[in-house]
Amino acid sequence: MKFALNIGFSRIAIELKQLLRDREATFWTLAFPIVLMVIFGSVFRNQTLGTLEITFSQYFVAGMIASGMLYTSFQNLAISIPQERDEGALKRLQGLPMPKTSYFIGKIGLVFVTFVGQTIVLIITGILFFGIDLPTEPSAWWRFTWISLLGLVSCTLLGIAFSSVPKSGKGASAVATPIVLVLQFTSGVFFFFGDLPSWMQNFASLFPLKWLTQGMRSVFLPPEAAVLEIAGSFESARTAQVLLLWLVIAAVLATVTFRWNRRGEN
Repeated sequence: MKFALNIGFSRIAIELKQLLRDREATFWTLAFPIVLMVIFGSVFRNQTLGTLEITFSQYFVAGMIASGMLYTSFQNLAISIPQERDEGALKRLQGLPMPKTSYFIGKIGLVFVTFVGQTIVLIITGILFFGIDLPTEPSAWWRFTWISLLGLVSCTLLGIAFSSVPKSGKGASAVATPIVLVLQFTSGVFFFFGDLPSWMQNFASLFPLKWLTQGMRSVFLPPEAAVLEIAGSFESARTAQVLLLWLVIAAVLATVTFRWNRRGEN
């Protein structure tokens, strides 16, 4: 186990170097959520929610921070890992030998560092242009921390598991991207969650993104904004339960489905 951990932590540095060498990928990984936030936030800048002095732009910023987790973890890995597999990079790692656990740790570390950079830029943009206030209570930052940890690890492992679905790296984006878009449209990112049909709300509640967006709203919106939620509260305890459940499911799926080689190869 110690051997796997040591290799995994050293793998994080390698993953980061590979990302930074691909400047285009680095730029869009950080910039894409920001571009969406600026577009949607500007369109709905003056639209308020209910009787509270909370704009949809503020609501949307919290959702985009949660979406950033899905972009940097699930979507990126569901696309990049099949490409690595097609190029033979995973087969070479297997021959080192590279334990699955070490590879997973490397990807989790890459996602964490990327998310931190992306979130810093999102928060700064939200403060400067959309009226977001940084939380002042330590409890809010603690909530942000555990939501981010659970969300990033579970979505990273889900991305690793899903990477076995595309038949090739060329088709990975076409398979993974629509799933992310559907979850965004149904989870209260692009629209106010309370305005969505009940069947759509129930569908979104089955997946992590709905709980991540709700959790981030509990961090970056004032406490009185809880009345805007369907349950009338931010449901922090339930959010933790759902994310923990998905973490377990994702860990099992990633371990069982991950493949070093392309289909049909030994």
